[in-house]
Amino acid sequence: MQTEKEDEDDTSPEECVAMSDFTGSGSDQLSFSSGDKLLVYIKSSSDWWWAELRGVRGYVPASYLRPGDAEEEDDTSLEDPWQDEEYFGSYGTLRLHLEMLSDKSRTEAYRQVILRNSASLRNKVVMDLGCGTGIISMFCAQLAQPSVVYAVEASSMAEYTRQLVKQNNCEEVVTVLQGRAEEIELPEQVDVLVSEWMGNCLLFEFMVESVLLVRDRWLRDGGVMWPSSAALTLVPCQADSYYAEKMAFWEQPYGLDFTPLQPLAQQEFFTKPKFSHLIEPNDCLTAPCDVIYLDMYTLQVKDLEEIKGQFHFCVEKSGVFHGFTAWFTVHFESLETGGATVELNTGPNSEPTHWKQTLFMLDRPISIYAGDSISGNIVLHRNPVWRRHMTVTLHWNINSATEETDNCQVGTKVFPMWR
Repeated sequence: MQTEKEDEDDTSPEECVAMSDFTGSGSDQLSFSSGDKLLVYIKSSSDWWWAELRGVRGYVPASYLRPGDAEEEDDTSLEDPWQDEEYFGSYGTLRLHLEMLSDKSRTEAYRQVILRNSASLRNKVVMDLGCGTGIISMFCAQLAQPSVVYAVEASSMAEYTRQLVKQNNCEEVVTVLQGRAEEIELPEQVDVLVSEWMGNCLLFEFMVESVLLVRDRWLRDGGVMWPSSAALTLVPCQADSYYAEKMAFWEQPYGLDFTPLQPLAQQEFFTKPKFSHLIEPNDCLTAPCDVIYLDMYTLQVKDLEEIKGQFHFCVEKSGVFHGFTAWFTVHFESLETGGATVELNTGPNSEPTHWKQTLFMLDRPISIYAGDSISGNIVLHRNPVWRRHMTVTLHWNINSATEETDNCQVGTKVFPMWR
């Protein structure tokens, strides 16, 4: 960071306005409130900028700011806060569908739900929300006998989904509807609402809002939601290889001292979550803990603005605490009384899925010992402007079990998550 701070005075700052509150973690991140005017000196990356607020300088998340010379009402009209063109555009190509369909754990879980409930689905009205290529809808048509399946898809993939439905002789059961979930019209209410809405860290991109709005409008009283519930799981972990790759590498590459680049590496690689992380079970320092639970029948859209969870971990083995790893589990209740629940678990003790896990790195590793405890809370805060974005705030306390090091280490870190 030395070079940036030396050069910043030669740069004319750009005035920007905060679109929402942000609480920085560490001495190099600024905290600010919605409406604050900041001077941006260096746009270090697409994610973090070097800025000044009331005489104090530090890093700020770029997605929280708008140009100061743009009127707020004009700014929000320039770009859709849901970023639908980009979001649905990505689902209009095959890349994401290939990834999802190749995920056997994910796809087979939905297939098993249909298969195990085939008798109870007879003559039922089903909606498959965000159907993509229509795989779940066609499972329903081929494995059960519902009266109709409304396959709803907002992206241009819907045109191909109609072809796939016809190609697989499902057109008498499956009706493909192209449009946003909030705008579609149906001739009737549905008995079952099924959707694969989960994102990284469970909620990212917030497709779940569309599911809840459709539930409230189109699911009949007593109808069934699939998934029926969801949980976010967290565990303190080691990440030796990732730390070595991104941070320790700079200690002496090719016999040279590159340590002045380590603060820059920390800012570039550790300030955002690492998606598609695969944690080895042996890297878990404690037993995992479910920190957030969602009941898909009672969850409300307003609840999504901020979701909090608590945790308390007992360290089972000594090691290096590099950060936290998160994953999710969803459950599908049976339509039959006493029927078995189907589970889709994206954790390290299950078959890998395309979501894998999400890694949140601390700024600096901490040595911990068997018997220590790590307690704290996690907050998922939805961005009030860009509705598919969120921040994840982790606050932790490490309590030592040994008299020699009888102290409490406290930390907080905020991780922006945006497209």
